[in-house]
Amino acid sequence: MCGIVGYVGPRPSQDILIAGLARLEYRGYDSAGIAVIDGDGNLGMRKKAGKLAVLRDSLEDAPLGQGTTGIGHTRWATHGGPTDLNAHPHLADDGKLAVIHNGIIENFAPLRDELVAEGVEFLSETDTEVAAALLGREYRSNGGDLQAAFQAVVNRLEGAFTLLAMHQDTPGLVVGARRNSPLVIGLGEGENFLGSDVAAFVEHTRKALAIGQDQIVAITPDAVTVTDFAGTPVEAEPFDVSWDAAAAEKGGWASFMAKEVAEQPEAVANTIRGRVQDGEVVIPELDGLDDLFVGINRVIITACGTASYAALVGKYAIEQWARVATDVELAHEFRYRDPVIGDDTLVISISQSGETMDTLMAVKYARERGARTLSICNTQGATIPRESDAVVYTHAGPEVAVASTKAFSAQITALLLLGLHMGRVRSVLTDTAAVAELASLPEKIASVLEKENDHVTQLANWMADTRSVLFLGRHVGYPIALEGALKLKEISYIHAEGFAAGELKHGPIALIEPGQPVFVIVPSPRHSALIHSKVVSNIQEIRARGARVIVVAEEGDAAVLPFADEVIHIPLAGAMFEPVLAVVPLQIFAMALATAKGLDVDQPRNLAKSVTVE
Repeated sequence: MCGIVGYVGPRPSQDILIAGLARLEYRGYDSAGIAVIDGDGNLGMRKKAGKLAVLRDSLEDAPLGQGTTGIGHTRWATHGGPTDLNAHPHLADDGKLAVIHNGIIENFAPLRDELVAEGVEFLSETDTEVAAALLGREYRSNGGDLQAAFQAVVNRLEGAFTLLAMHQDTPGLVVGARRNSPLVIGLGEGENFLGSDVAAFVEHTRKALAIGQDQIVAITPDAVTVTDFAGTPVEAEPFDVSWDAAAAEKGGWASFMAKEVAEQPEAVANTIRGRVQDGEVVIPELDGLDDLFVGINRVIITACGTASYAALVGKYAIEQWARVATDVELAHEFRYRDPVIGDDTLVISISQSGETMDTLMAVKYARERGARTLSICNTQGATIPRESDAVVYTHAGPEVAVASTKAFSAQITALLLLGLHMGRVRSVLTDTAAVAELASLPEKIASVLEKENDHVTQLANWMADTRSVLFLGRHVGYPIALEGALKLKEISYIHAEGFAAGELKHGPIALIEPGQPVFVIVPSPRHSALIHSKVVSNIQEIRARGARVIVVAEEGDAAVLPFADEVIHIPLAGAMFEPVLAVVPLQIFAMALATAKGLDVDQPRNLAKSVTVE
């Protein structure tokens, strides 16, 4: 989950590292630190608990110097609390070697015992310091060859990790390694970069290399070498970053979340662009891969958190348009229950970052058992797409706020596209109107933002002291109820739950008391009068018990008006497209309520954007 950046080149590294960490802080903000080899060949290090601003202020008061080799880290705490001592980098070899780390070293305890028996004293509670001590010992024993020492050490480590290291005796060299954890290379002119993702260096270069599982990279100002853990040279995969640094800046918005909510029309449009031809959905990335979809009798969509709620919408779309049984599995449960899968199963994984550890492990498990695999991802060069048979990119652009908004809408859109694509390939698609409706989706999202933003913001301000909010939905409204509750929990820290509306009488109605706010996602009566009538009945049931009912309903739905305290309108849309519209006011509500409480909507407590540990 932590953010990592490395630099070698002609420029002072301190500012480059801090700027890179600022773009990676969404990955963790418990502490931050950098190490720099200065012009005299001495390694200097500074690290501070708290957000990056604490470290930045310290460096402004006392800079580390003009060294041109450096590494930096922003932390999401695993082993040991967020303290100065537990912050990275960690030092070894009498302070001449610096190491930073993302992930978990699962065998750190026996390795630590081994080192303690040799007299090594540890200053922190982290597994990372164990790796640093091992590397220092190996470096001394092999005569000062950092790359050889690094190779020997990573082969002893178990778990998921990205490691970067540098030594003051070898300025101009940073080495890194990855196992089940992200690392990409940025290629500059006379300078090179390493980062947890391309945001770390996109300000300086948009040329990148993706390295694979169990690989080691060494960068100098003029060269990049990649080997596997056995030392055999390998070719890294080149790619160009499709967005520039400005896309990852606030651009005058009050928060990244506000910016990203507003960017949803563009994100959805970019996901659709180039994938509708002559009235049919044709996904270029899947050209020649029809065999993925023909002959399957089951689809499993696996994801975590917000992505799993997008998956639930995708289940409805794939079953309706492609006519194949579809299940949704939480990735962190999938491989632990011995699921029944084989070569007639398509496993679709969803991950904004493409590095979500639980999802990555689910994909590997599926492939080992012969299933076909396809990923939906927003990040070029990520691991999950490379581990899958095929990938559909969402093209939503960088999402910096920890709570996902535009990535969620883009994921649903990608699943809608995929369902329509599969239906065509499998020769079962009959809903031709759905393809035509795709083109209007960005405009309809923009309409919700324009017409309902002030209304929903005012509603949130009125409810700033609310301690609990419930969300109800049926059919494709149910996943949106879950997502609305999650958004509120993530950034406002109040109790929120989403329920399938039909479950109300099976227990949750006991939560209803006078004044209890309940959001209800109401489906269009044009698509199913039966489902609509059932939801209206649910509204009457909770209203009779004193609930304050806030309805999200399509324009012109007069049937809900007598029973709603507040109505939030969305444009008319096909049933499968309603979720992308209905979620927008719930995102605005969560953001506005958290803002009214004085909370940081971009960096909520205890969370990180990319969950790269199990």
